[in-house]
Amino acid sequence: MPPVVLSSVVFLIVLVAILLERGDRAIIAIAGAAVMVGLGTALGFYDEQQAIASLDLQTLGLLLAMMILVALLRPTGLLEALAAWTAKLSGGKPALLLVMLGAVTAGLSMMLPNVTVIVLIAPLTILVAEVLAISPVPLLVAEAVLSNVGGVGTLIGDPPNMMIGSAAGLSFNDFLLRALPVALVTIPVMCLLLLFLYRRQLKASGAGSTALEGLRPAEALHDRKTAFRVLAVLGCGLLFFLLQEALGLSSSLIALSMAAVALVWIQPPMEELLKRIDWQVLIFFLALFVLVGGMESAGTLELVAQWMAGPLGGNSVLAAVGVLWLTAISSAVVDNVPITAAMIPVVLALGDHGIAIGPLWWALAFGAGFGGNGTIIGSASGIIVAELSARTPEAITSRTWVRAGPLALILSCAIATLALVVAYPFFAR
Repeated sequence: MPPVVLSSVVFLIVLVAILLERGDRAIIAIAGAAVMVGLGTALGFYDEQQAIASLDLQTLGLLLAMMILVALLRPTGLLEALAAWTAKLSGGKPALLLVMLGAVTAGLSMMLPNVTVIVLIAPLTILVAEVLAISPVPLLVAEAVLSNVGGVGTLIGDPPNMMIGSAAGLSFNDFLLRALPVALVTIPVMCLLLLFLYRRQLKASGAGSTALEGLRPAEALHDRKTAFRVLAVLGCGLLFFLLQEALGLSSSLIALSMAAVALVWIQPPMEELLKRIDWQVLIFFLALFVLVGGMESAGTLELVAQWMAGPLGGNSVLAAVGVLWLTAISSAVVDNVPITAAMIPVVLALGDHGIAIGPLWWALAFGAGFGGNGTIIGSASGIIVAELSARTPEAITSRTWVRAGPLALILSCAIATLALVVAYPFFAR
């Protein structure tokens, strides 16, 4: 069997196994990577040295650094306090609560991994819904959708952005100038969509603001000292990100330096800290890089690029739109991380066929971020809110998600498409 076919089969088996949840995705990816290297070595198209060279250390370093900062911040109760304060500020009005919690989630997801934001805010959201005697479904769906939208806006907001930034050499400021405006336009559109779709479930129960008197935001923040230090490090780090190009520093170096300063300043118990870092995600990324490296060495991704380049006829605008929607639809079915990993070499290969790849990077970022909203399994945020809602009388199922998810995908991708077409020269820089 030709290497192109073999590598494709291995990768597709991994994707299907992840889709069908046949086990932990990190274990599945490791097994697939081992098979890829084994077959590549036996057939002479992919060896251990090539596998090691395929690892994107910039992305892995950036991801690890952000995980360390989140692991330091998580026990402080800062995000829970922020969510409680938002709930009280809404006055118990369900529609306003949806908008405010959604906006807070989107904003936090620009600076922190969106999965972490959802894990910390969603349980409190369920509690607030119980206190107000309203359905938690609209609030949880809004948080999941807007965490994905917000994550698109910055380099550090979503893992696919980290991968794209590393592959394309894009800086933090590049994302602020091009991705953030699209995300900021999309956020209110998503809020309006969700308010319309869930208008009947967002009627006040009469409990009002008095029902929220039991919430104590100040008490939720139980480690102010550590929270202040982490926020101070994040603030300084953001300044370095903004000056990144002038200083000539890589994103991973800035992030790892932030993590190092925070560790030295806070001096946390390392054994406990290491338990709070999601090592499975890092291992999953590592194995994915090896898998994609095997397909690239086998020539599979070059064939995909040729297949895409033929009908495009060198039209870069059409290529950007095609990459956006292909990535979005694929990300709705399978986790956007492996889709992004597979598409990065394809985008690079399209450049060899005379297509300007500058706008393609942004199309890939928008498709990966917005596409995850299409189905309940399209993003980790959707899966998490579904699991948490299962403990309530109103569980979020695939059928429940269909009410909002596909429309969220279509509208957000339509906004991104319009931005790419209208402002094509800006994205091409």
